[in-house]
Amino acid sequence: MESIRAVVVDPDTEKRLTIQNVDPPSPLSSEAVIRVKAVSLNLGEVRFSMNAEAGWRPGWDLAGVVEQAAADGSGPPVGTRVVGFVPSGAWAEQVAVPTHALAIIPDVVSFAQASTLPVAGLTALYALERNGSLLGRSVLITGASGGVGHLGCTLARHMGAHVVASVRRPERAQHARDAGAHEVVVGEDIAGAAAFGPYHMIVESVGSETLTKALSMLGPDGMCVTCGVSAGAEVTLNARDFFRIGAAKLYGFILFHEVKAYPASAGLSRLAQLVAAGILKPQIEVEAPWATIADVAQRFFNREIAGKAVLLL
Repeated sequence: MESIRAVVVDPDTEKRLTIQNVDPPSPLSSEAVIRVKAVSLNLGEVRFSMNAEAGWRPGWDLAGVVEQAAADGSGPPVGTRVVGFVPSGAWAEQVAVPTHALAIIPDVVSFAQASTLPVAGLTALYALERNGSLLGRSVLITGASGGVGHLGCTLARHMGAHVVASVRRPERAQHARDAGAHEVVVGEDIAGAAAFGPYHMIVESVGSETLTKALSMLGPDGMCVTCGVSAGAEVTLNARDFFRIGAAKLYGFILFHEVKAYPASAGLSRLAQLVAAGILKPQIEVEAPWATIADVAQRFFNREIAGKAVLLL
């Protein structure tokens, strides 16, 4: 049985990520084997790899070509260009992916573009849809210079919302506007966003004081979806002020749970079609060979890359 190459955690190396020979995938009947062409990085998996045990294989997002179709007949046939999502191990030459987590890539969409869609795109899409129609509603998106935030601005505007984005650095403000934000608040403090509220939907990925202030900006029947804690996990909540808003909701979002009810295949297909139509434009800031994984992951971990980082196989 021939081996394949994959990114593996090795704590004995300086940057912890190495490319090693591993056994090829042994797919279940409902899984297709994908020959990977591109992968994208997410802060969660990179952060976890910095403390993971030896042998762990990171990676959630991938795009490639079906090399072996699922034995049960589900999913696309051999040779189909696809984008997929797995709980771990996507950074490899071949990956077994459940067919409910695969979607066909339109011909006009590149593998690099498609690889940015699973975690960031599905998180933005599914989070925005948690509180009904956004048509004519006000939406606040914090951390708008990141993968989720950038795509979230475009999707929210496409859904008919008035979009307010929060970014930490002035140089990222125009990126948020280009993504679809009507208004942009700059700085660590999002207090200025209150002037454009109250909000029907808030997608919050920063945590700490940012989440505290975001909750105070909800309108009646509004929802804040929390999906990250890049600034800290501890939050202070004034419960009286929160319940006085009237039916305000705080929703804890984790994609691995959401896809149980909303399969990744359906969401990925919608996202890929939006890219093909020129509506959704993935923000790829770094595109490099996958041999550079250790260096790119370190830069990503250090927050030196604001958009998406894509590695090509």
